[in-house]
Amino acid sequence: MALIREWIIFALCLGVGGHIALGFVLHAPEFWPWSRAGLYGLLSGLAVYAIVQVSRWIWKAARKRQVPESSSVDV
Repeated sequence: MALIREWIIFALCLGVGGHIALGFVLHAPEFWPWSRAGLYGLLSGLAVYAIVQVSRWIWKAARKRQVPESSSVDV
């Protein structure tokens, strides 16, 4: 299940990166020409994926620090 979740996150990040590149190409074509839109979309998607993974790592580290170690209940 975790592998499926990672692929979904990766695909969503690539889609967001494509939208970022499309926005730049449409609104500032002098900076990002159409000929490089695919490459910039891929690179933007990978950058978004890296940001998401770092954010998830920070979130997990913060959550791990908040949960006390002796929270298990002995029955």
